[in-house]
Amino acid sequence: MKILSLLLITFIFLNVNAKNKLSPKIEKEIQLVFEKQEKAWNSGNLEKFMEGYWKSDKLVFVGSRGPTYGWQATLNSYKKGYPDKKTMGILKFETLKIKKIDKKTIFLIGKFELTRNADDLSGHFTLIWQKINGKWLIIADHSS
Repeated sequence: MKILSLLLITFIFLNVNAKNKLSPKIEKEIQLVFEKQEKAWNSGNLEKFMEGYWKSDKLVFVGSRGPTYGWQATLNSYKKGYPDKKTMGILKFETLKIKKIDKKTIFLIGKFELTRNADDLSGHFTLIWQKINGKWLIIADHSS
């Protein structure tokens, strides 16, 4: 009886982990969004950078000034904080942890490095991604 119980618990554990395992295809799709964002940022194109975000009033970005709600408000905040290519510098993302929450939602912890002439910035971020209309998009961003 103990062996049967142990086998049942092991089966349940493996089944739950298999459902939450992130496929290499999804990981690659998210990595491609990051690459496009880096390229857009490094060329000074904030509108193109924002294509990785959900274009909705429900988007939330939390930064040092508190929460910003909506895609346009987030873009405006970026434009205020980074008014030109010089202040934008060169951006590099690094994924530290990525986990599937459900089949349409991904949780990601990462690091950013911003290299600039005057001063460099670095920090961490937590992103919630969702598959919307066939594309992985950031629906919530907390960066510090």
